[in-house]
Amino acid sequence: MSFTDTLPLLALALLLEAALGYPQGLYARIGHPVTWLGALIAKLDHALNSEAASFALRKIAGVAALALLLAVALATALVLAWLCGRLGPLGLLPLALLASTLLAQRSLHEHVARVAQGLENGGLAGGRKAVSMIVGRNPDTLDEAGVARAAIESLSENFSDGIVAPAFWLGVGGLPGIALYKAINTADSMIGHKTPRHLAFGWASARLDDIVNLPASRLTALLLIAAAALDGQASATSAWRAVGHDARRHRSPNAGWPEAAMAGALGLRLAGPRTYGAVTVNDSWMGDGRAEATAADIRRALRLYRTACLLLWGLAVGGAAAWLST
Repeated sequence: MSFTDTLPLLALALLLEAALGYPQGLYARIGHPVTWLGALIAKLDHALNSEAASFALRKIAGVAALALLLAVALATALVLAWLCGRLGPLGLLPLALLASTLLAQRSLHEHVARVAQGLENGGLAGGRKAVSMIVGRNPDTLDEAGVARAAIESLSENFSDGIVAPAFWLGVGGLPGIALYKAINTADSMIGHKTPRHLAFGWASARLDDIVNLPASRLTALLLIAAAALDGQASATSAWRAVGHDARRHRSPNAGWPEAAMAGALGLRLAGPRTYGAVTVNDSWMGDGRAEATAADIRRALRLYRTACLLLWGLAVGGAAAWLST
């Protein structure tokens, strides 16, 4: 599969997902591809991750589990892509619909917007309830500014690994490419944690997720900087400076890039010390602006996000047109 095939597919998938999302009725009936992947990961974790085994053996078991997960995801995607290919040019639409289920532009916007609505309509309690649906940190430790920062940080990071990264791998490898990425990313979210149970078993998933997200995290930062340049209430210069100064100081090799870009663009400070359950993570601050974020800042971040999504779609359309004209 060449870029001549994958870039039109990417452009159409992005457009369809932004317009339609994933229907709630369909989710209620059959679930979602990510929930299917999650169910398989949970079964592999239960079957292969024996707490009686040595650290080395659990590490090997984690590699085997990841390999099996990727094999299932790849085989399924190849079969579906082949079936769509049998339809000739008409197969692009069902293929794009399938790929769109692995993107999250619309749902991410809706979830983050609910946090702004929660703060605006329900104060701190409303904000905490809404933000608890999208972040893993303890919402009871957050004041209103902490709730707003958490929502903006989630928007920034998930723009990278929920939209730009799957779009990147869709553009590179078509439906198999995006399916493999989502399998890796879902495995990391479920077992890629430094807990006693998953430190060894989830090692391969966490390391591979870091690698496959590396190009997209940098691209996401560039998209947010470009979006800031088009936004009269954001600063592309500050976004660029924050990325250069702070991105590599984040404890994650990838999350710092979009978070620093968003922080600089909006004149905020993001990340910093955070509490997950009863554990406090002393991370570096991204950006040198104010830490007192508000619901209005969430709205500004969402506007920047929408512009960046349009720029991503424009890149896909422009790339497709360029490849088709050669």
